[in-house]
Amino acid sequence: MKRIGIYAKHNNDDAAALAGEVRTFLLDRGCEVFCEDVLAAALDAGQGYPPGAIPPLVDLIIVLGGDGTLISVARLIGELKVPILGVNLGRLGFLTEIARDETFDTLEQVLAGNFSVSTRMMLDTVVSREDRVVGRFRTLNDVVINKGALARIIDMEASVNGDYLTTFRGDGLIIATPTGTTAYNLAAGGPIIYPGLHCLAIAPICPHMLTNRPIIVSDEDVIRVQVRFQDEEVMLTADGQVGMPLEGGDVVEVRRSSCVALLVKSPKRDYFEILRTKLLWGER
Repeated sequence: MKRIGIYAKHNNDDAAALAGEVRTFLLDRGCEVFCEDVLAAALDAGQGYPPGAIPPLVDLIIVLGGDGTLISVARLIGELKVPILGVNLGRLGFLTEIARDETFDTLEQVLAGNFSVSTRMMLDTVVSREDRVVGRFRTLNDVVINKGALARIIDMEASVNGDYLTTFRGDGLIIATPTGTTAYNLAAGGPIIYPGLHCLAIAPICPHMLTNRPIIVSDEDVIRVQVRFQDEEVMLTADGQVGMPLEGGDVVEVRRSSCVALLVKSPKRDYFEILRTKLLWGER
């Protein structure tokens, strides 16, 4: 791998400093380095590139920051299948598996081709209004429908492959990939799903009926949700980072994307160790 892209968490001096060290490390080994424009300006590193222009140019992407930064980069890659090496600058992340002090040892191995990746499913979501498409989103974690702070309960009529599932009444609904089940889904009482499984989780947020529970469906299924409300503030959010306001009668259709995210695995820890560390399993 000789063409490497670097993204760093914005407005974070620690991320910028490490990015400078990583850039020097890579240049010393004959690599061509592509930094996003904000980072290039911070490092006085010459030409920078718009974030979306880097993936087609590189063989590997390095993300310095946290899970949120990595998720935003994963959405830019599309069909390209460029592997992402995530370095976490705080506590160990679910997705950014590499600790800061492991950065350069891990990079040596990756540049030599000694690494493996975890393939993570993504979702494509289409929002339709009166048979007209008004929004499209690609996500790594989840798609969430939720109401504003002062809004009343909303009705969400859900179907799977055209078969009526139920009408959820509550504060909202989460549709999560296995990767996303450790995010909002987990806080809403949904299950943790191992990333390699081929399924999706549908979890209601504060359902009006306590018998409405999370359900797991195949990743080959198409999930359709029609929202019903009047004069309320309801939002659709994708990965908790982008989204749009919904109107009563809007239809949200979610399916597995043809795109995937390839995450470089830590050579020092596995998925279950990360779960134990993040969720404090075994502590008293």
